[in-house]
Amino acid sequence: MVIRPTTSRNLSRLLRISTRRRLSSQKSSVDAAEVSHFDNLASTWWDPYGSSRLLHQMNPLRHDFISSCIESQPDPTSSNHRRYLDVGCGGGIFAESAARLPQTKSVVGIDPSNQVISVAKAHARQDPLLLEPGRLEYQNKAVEDLVLPRTLEEQYDVVSLFEVIEHISWPAPFLSSCLPFVKSGGWLILSTIARTWTSWLTTNVVAEEIVRLVPRGTHEWSKYINEQELRKFFRAQDGWGRDGALKSQGCVYVPAVGWRMVSGGEKMGNYFFGIRKD
Repeated sequence: MVIRPTTSRNLSRLLRISTRRRLSSQKSSVDAAEVSHFDNLASTWWDPYGSSRLLHQMNPLRHDFISSCIESQPDPTSSNHRRYLDVGCGGGIFAESAARLPQTKSVVGIDPSNQVISVAKAHARQDPLLLEPGRLEYQNKAVEDLVLPRTLEEQYDVVSLFEVIEHISWPAPFLSSCLPFVKSGGWLILSTIARTWTSWLTTNVVAEEIVRLVPRGTHEWSKYINEQELRKFFRAQDGWGRDGALKSQGCVYVPAVGWRMVSGGEKMGNYFFGIRKD
């Protein structure tokens, strides 16, 4: 396999919608092949030693990063009544854990895979707390299928996209579809993978082909998005990241230890990215 620089290609995909895409009647970010891949993994989603074990191990870091973002730019109106929209929620690993937090008012998890949403709903039924009205809701939808919020009360304090954007063929329109759901003072939080030699070696070769930490075909290296590309995208958006309200943090998986935050790691492989809506 020959790896060639794809920066210009990914930038064009990230920063503008192609003419063909604009003229197409297909508006969804859903990739049928990606949905099929994750349908096949649905039954093992909640197995901590199964195909999603790296997601289980990463979940505490997700909460740590969200907390660091909110604490850096506190919004007193949402501190004890936080509303989450978890886009691409999968089987609900993050959504469930967020719904259990004392400062959470509600969590809505959406995913285009009917099978993984069914798994998420079934698992949530095991916890009476999650059955409280309004606490946790799952919808088998893509973000483009949601009704746009018309009031501040219909928007969210946190919109999360964990391990999602690297599975999207057209990331710019997908991100643009997510932005209206964030309230003023709220955060868009995501995690993804930088497009580097290191990430190709660790995710595509080691994780998928050698150690088999994740199923083969989970990642497509050309879809990875560099942190600087995300920064460039948001610099083109009005009303985001004022006064330095943007954070990124790399994370590295250490065998037999787990995930660890690593300063500067966002330029190498896995990373978190968060930006606040003005």
